[in-house]
Amino acid sequence: MTTGALSGIAAPADWRWRALWSVAPRVKEFGRPELSPLSVYLDAGVVPRDSRGDNHNQLGEDLSRYLVVRPYDIVFNKLRTWQGGLGVSKHEGIVSPAYFVCRPDAASDSRFLHYLLRSKPYLAELTRISKWMPPSQFDTPWETLRKLPMLLPPLEEQRRIADFLDAETARIDGLVNAEQRVLDRLVERRTAGVVTAVSGGEHAGRRASTLAWLDSIPESWQEVRVGLMARMGSGHTPSRSHPEWWVDCTIPWITTGEVKQVRDDRLEDLYETREKISELGLANSSAELHPKGTVFLCRTASAGYSGVMGSDMATSQDFVTWTCGPRLNPHFLLWCLRAMRSDLLGRLAMGSTHKTIYVPDLQMLRIPVPSLDEQGEIIDAIRRQNSRIDNLTDKVRRQVELLTERRQALITAAVTGQFDVTTAIGRNVTDGVTA
Repeated sequence: MTTGALSGIAAPADWRWRALWSVAPRVKEFGRPELSPLSVYLDAGVVPRDSRGDNHNQLGEDLSRYLVVRPYDIVFNKLRTWQGGLGVSKHEGIVSPAYFVCRPDAASDSRFLHYLLRSKPYLAELTRISKWMPPSQFDTPWETLRKLPMLLPPLEEQRRIADFLDAETARIDGLVNAEQRVLDRLVERRTAGVVTAVSGGEHAGRRASTLAWLDSIPESWQEVRVGLMARMGSGHTPSRSHPEWWVDCTIPWITTGEVKQVRDDRLEDLYETREKISELGLANSSAELHPKGTVFLCRTASAGYSGVMGSDMATSQDFVTWTCGPRLNPHFLLWCLRAMRSDLLGRLAMGSTHKTIYVPDLQMLRIPVPSLDEQGEIIDAIRRQNSRIDNLTDKVRRQVELLTERRQALITAAVTGQFDVTTAIGRNVTDGVTA
């Protein structure tokens, strides 16, 4: 960093560098517990805690030690500043001592300061000055943050830039929200397509279903308990108190860490696991070695997510498994489990914070069963449908990424004087600027 400036920023001639403490000094005003508690979220800025479903005084906090926040104050979440955990408050309220409250002076526009702090070079600098705290947090010390060089144009220019960015970012945010609605519809369409397929939606002759998650099935289909067509199994964790059981680990071992791979329902067959167990650990625990093609379902923590073993594998006790017999295609069972996930979680999962599906309920699980040939046809139809939808989803997500990148480039270019906002309206203002 150059003296009194942020490295990599070439300031226009009439712009000035000032330390954060002289632009927006920190304020410590206590003693207003009757005000609404506020929080700073990465995606929403400064908002009342209750608006996000948080119980602000769940632990009986002493609100008299909370800091008063006034409209236009800049509030920093000291543990999340490096991620952009800061914002301009529109509310009068209070925040916990885990925040810094700064009040801009008369020569500074709080909106401009907010955009400046969210520009690419400033987010990088906030990350650099934050200190890692075990086990997994970062802290931004005030003594370091207060010295942050702030690049300021004249006040009227600050206001013009803030007005411009308010309008342009709102426009981009509107486009992102529209794209997000498209993504939501694609997810719904994909899920509905899977349910329709495993329930034989193309059949005309139908009868009422006795399954809680289906209205009807083809007249020729059966509704069968999974345990009659597949051997149910489970898993276990070899004792960590025997280190010799954790040597020469070669057996793939499915834990809740693998849920990440199957969470979006794109991956059917799992081949890689983060952890492995040994032959000795397997022999001295209740863990089982399940054959390739066995279906697994997570029943705790990330309950409801499922996949098919791509090779012989074991699992932790967080999973239940089914090794299918000759009448049941494992991939058909997989798509049935994915189609009924909302029912599993809504009707069978127990617990308020961490959902658990208990084994006795899973032992009684039933699915619709067509012939083996038709199971294969349904699997192929699901894969074709999902491939089309997933391709569309990827394209929309890329558009969201491009819009997000454009938003960041626009903010950075405007607050560092790379273009004149008074002449920028109506053209692509990010052409030729550094992202």
